[in-house]
Amino acid sequence: MRPDASKKIAAAAPKKGPNPVIIGAVIAAVVIVAVVVAIVMGTSGKSDGTAASAQPSGAVAADAGGILANAVPAKSNAPTLDLYEDFQCPVCGQFEKAMGPTITTMVEAGDVKLIVHTLTFLDDNLKNGFSKKTANAVACAADAGRFLEYHAAVFAAQPAQEGAGYTDAQIEEFATTAGITGPALTTWQKCNSSNQHAQYVLDTQTAAEKAGVNSTPTLQLDGKDITKTLTTPESLISQVKLATK
Repeated sequence: MRPDASKKIAAAAPKKGPNPVIIGAVIAAVVIVAVVVAIVMGTSGKSDGTAASAQPSGAVAADAGGILANAVPAKSNAPTLDLYEDFQCPVCGQFEKAMGPTITTMVEAGDVKLIVHTLTFLDDNLKNGFSKKTANAVACAADAGRFLEYHAAVFAAQPAQEGAGYTDAQIEEFATTAGITGPALTTWQKCNSSNQHAQYVLDTQTAAEKAGVNSTPTLQLDGKDITKTLTTPESLISQVKLATK
């Protein structure tokens, strides 16, 4: 990451003091480099718990425990990965490039149970609403059974300039890229335009803060934060193998 990019990321954090975390694995050509960043979640935009929360397909629990990304059930002895990301987080985009293909391969093989928590704190820091928009849109894609595909499309199109966000046209296009077609696309469009999962999105942010997750990306293996230990995809694979019962 360029020094000026690091400054931009740090500047996006709230003024109440950074909590530096080491985010492993950024691909530079064929070399994976560890990156140190400081991103702290804000506390605004929380749900007060009074509104009903429309649950997307794959929602783990009523308390916004994340969305299960496995299209088919994982193996009975598979460990659980909890991934916390914000679609506007530049380091999350780098993490996806480095680790995303490996995680997807393990999910498709049934070797892990992947639960994704789409967070939205950068909306407040960057003074826009793109994290919430894309989090709702990917929840709608989960209803169509295309969560991982939509998730990948969003990060593939992450703008180079932090805070530039995604246009409505892009958010619509991601659905097509994810393979949502026909009646399912019509349903997705209604879900997206009505912000059907807006409350669930807010609840997810609140639940993450209550769980003590205060930076993105964060990757937990069976509840243990392993983000700092990841330097290569192989390091993730080996830890998953050790955790397989």
